[in-house]
Amino acid sequence: MKNGKLKIGRIPYANLFPIFHYLDTHCDNSEYTFIKGVPSKLNKMLRAGELDISPSSSIEFLKNKNRYRILPWHSISSTGQIKSILLFSGVPLNELGGKTIAVSSASDTSVAMLKIILSEFCSLECKFRKTDLRSVRNILSSASAVLHIGDTAMMEAGKIGASQVGTDSHRETGTHDPKHTTHNSELYIYDLGELWYKYTGLPFVYALWVVRKKALAEKTDLIKKLSYDLINAKKYADRKLSLIAEEAPQRTWTSKKELVDYWNIISYDFTDRHLEGLRLFEKYALNKG
Repeated sequence: MKNGKLKIGRIPYANLFPIFHYLDTHCDNSEYTFIKGVPSKLNKMLRAGELDISPSSSIEFLKNKNRYRILPWHSISSTGQIKSILLFSGVPLNELGGKTIAVSSASDTSVAMLKIILSEFCSLECKFRKTDLRSVRNILSSASAVLHIGDTAMMEAGKIGASQVGTDSHRETGTHDPKHTTHNSELYIYDLGELWYKYTGLPFVYALWVVRKKALAEKTDLIKKLSYDLINAKKYADRKLSLIAEEAPQRTWTSKKELVDYWNIISYDFTDRHLEGLRLFEKYALNKG
């Protein structure tokens, strides 16, 4: 196993496309094996030893620190708006107490984040159930709100924004700054990154590059190589987002400009400030169980 390839989890969402695009086009991947999956699937595979390293939900690392190490300097974070972790609600946020919220089965961190925002920051206790459905309108026929993540969240917001959601924010009756909410008389959309920053003033770390301890011991050189490749990927992305957007598969449902705008709000770094945000999330999330 010491001479085996490095098994790397690959999230197929827009948020990490610039990084993986660089790995695909500028790196020697002969000793890498990429395995695709949504965050919750990759978390399970990492835990089971089916992956060596993966961009993994921050909650997975926080709950299993004894199993893992993280690559320094790398994360998937935002300071404020993220655009791809969205709560679609049929009522204002402050009216969700006691109601049922459907949550994406693809996510772990985002669900924990939502529960913290509702319970700790808004003093709302809600019921939650998982869903694999995509259509917001269909889900809201049997739930008061739905949490979507990744490309699904962005696609659903795009559909609504194009045809149904108004921009009159003066009718917002929730507890949050109206300019942070897009809605019409039927639907409210809340960006969880924005809500987190509103209440904490800190970045939110959605994912980290998480390494199994055993893999770190057995494949040290390959993990060092990947870390170096990721550093170069960040530098490349800083300069070439417009070029990268031209080759993104997400161009089938969104524009080049929207992709670049989205990537510009994502941080792939992990600074002391990011660590502060992660520690606050840990404090709340582990207390929630």
